[in-house]
Amino acid sequence: MTVDPILVEIVEGTLASVEKEVETAIARTARSPMIRDAHDFRAGIHDVRLRKLTGRSYSALVQPIVRDFPVETMNPGDVFFHNDVYLSEGGIGHLPDLCVTVPVFHDGQVVAFVQAFGHHDDIGGAVPGSMPSHARSVFEEGLMVPPIKLWDRGVPNEAALRIMTRNSRMPDSLAGDLDAECSACLMGARRLGELFDRYGRAAVEQCFDAIIDNTTETFRRELLSKIPLGTYVWEDYAEHDGVDEPRLHTQRITLTRLEDRLVIDFTGTSPQAKGPINHAGDYADGVFLKKWLAPILRNLADTPARMAELDVNEGVVPLIEMRFPGKGTLLTPIFPAPTNARTFVILRLLGVLAGVLAKATGGRMPADQETIRYTGVYGEDADGVPYLMREVLGGGSGGRWYADGEDTIHVVPDSRNIPVEFAEARWPFRVERLGLAVDSGGPGLFRGGLGYDKHIRMLRDASYMSIADRSILSCWGVNGGLAGRPFTVSVAGREMEGLVDDHPVRAGEIIRIRTTGGGGWGPPYDRDPLTVAADVRDGKVSVEGARRDYGVVLSDGVVDEAATSALRAGPRAEPRRFFDRGPGYPTLADGRTHAEVDEP
Repeated sequence: MTVDPILVEIVEGTLASVEKEVETAIARTARSPMIRDAHDFRAGIHDVRLRKLTGRSYSALVQPIVRDFPVETMNPGDVFFHNDVYLSEGGIGHLPDLCVTVPVFHDGQVVAFVQAFGHHDDIGGAVPGSMPSHARSVFEEGLMVPPIKLWDRGVPNEAALRIMTRNSRMPDSLAGDLDAECSACLMGARRLGELFDRYGRAAVEQCFDAIIDNTTETFRRELLSKIPLGTYVWEDYAEHDGVDEPRLHTQRITLTRLEDRLVIDFTGTSPQAKGPINHAGDYADGVFLKKWLAPILRNLADTPARMAELDVNEGVVPLIEMRFPGKGTLLTPIFPAPTNARTFVILRLLGVLAGVLAKATGGRMPADQETIRYTGVYGEDADGVPYLMREVLGGGSGGRWYADGEDTIHVVPDSRNIPVEFAEARWPFRVERLGLAVDSGGPGLFRGGLGYDKHIRMLRDASYMSIADRSILSCWGVNGGLAGRPFTVSVAGREMEGLVDDHPVRAGEIIRIRTTGGGGWGPPYDRDPLTVAADVRDGKVSVEGARRDYGVVLSDGVVDEAATSALRAGPRAEPRRFFDRGPGYPTLADGRTHAEVDEP
């Protein structure tokens, strides 16, 4: 049958609308700051063939649900739940990510699924927040729940809910968040059911096929065609795992461009870590990682406007073949290896793919940006009630072939920092500064984006926690751009490592957080001196940074053209590089001594 293109547009728009409505409902009814305020959650819509239909947001997988609960046994009003990393087919990265799945029915049969998963405040484990940075086993990280039926025909499983909330330090928030997510997905399932009722199952499923096929063809024609046939290699590193002494854990991609697909080979990735930086990605043929990494390809679009139009759904899966090393690596860990800080790997892979594509395409990729970091404090308030403040702070994105990087962005879509007014009203501290970290962006023809500079003064004794990478290495530049500044934290003047569980902070002491800047793109001396002067006026580059990194001399904020020409014509200072932290930086975890690395 011929698919009506107008109906395809209607169905595609309805899917996006339902997904947005589900996320809006969760945001308005959830209890925890991580879900409600930081927006660290996502919704997704999948068809009965388990294909992801929507592209505005990423989501987990339905595969583990239908594996354990065949579709013919499902009923209207059922809600399924899981957070078990090793039984999620690669869709769940760490235990705080709780996932609910609701089947959509039409004429008594399952026709689709609505799913939501998010990072919750606490699901038990060794430390508040369920992310112990020194964990050696997944059993230290919290309560593992394999796929279960959390609601049966509209009736919640109170026993299961009681077990989960009993294991959480924040039971009220957990219960409220789960209720919000279940209710929102049930609402989304009703909305999708109305779509099938209106147009019929055959017509709607034909539209699903068309939506996915269109994505496949668009990515093949507009993006893969920009990558020359051949093989390219790039690697990057996680710096520490929380257990061993800091050393570099390799994440390598060998990218081969064939006529009809990309082959992404992870051979050369370091052995599984003792600490919690592992990611169990080698399940279901890596289908989750394919959809996770594919958005990087959008940077090959002809224009930024076209890039923003391209969604990522199941249509990218046939275009990517993944080859994993054997069991026992960072990407193929063996149960019960810990995984709570797997952001060091799964998010860093976005940069590794961007780096190898930059080498393949002559630099038509953004420079590097930091992955993600969690910082926070916990303790008791004035009434003796335990609290946990944990924040996902962004950093600067990399400079691009057409523009500077963005300041203080979050690599996770739609995530955000916690508003200062809300934080100060709820927790016993005062935010004394929240601004841009001057000079943190990597110098370049197009400058890297800046990170945050945040100062928190504690009003009561508490404990500081951090899950952060790029505290040793920097975000690399592209095509002669220089590296950005790394992540730093100090408590009362004492510099902290990136992985901290429980460092004491006394009342009156200040926590100073400076997040990473993105790498630069292109030679810094090619940047227009007037643009550098504007950066100085905007407080993004210091006067000294303008001179040191760009060869621009300013006098009372005005470019001294003669001095600038002379400085740019003379010898240049040693550039700031990826590994530019002085002597003694860690060696690689596989025993190699690190040789000088050419940045993409």
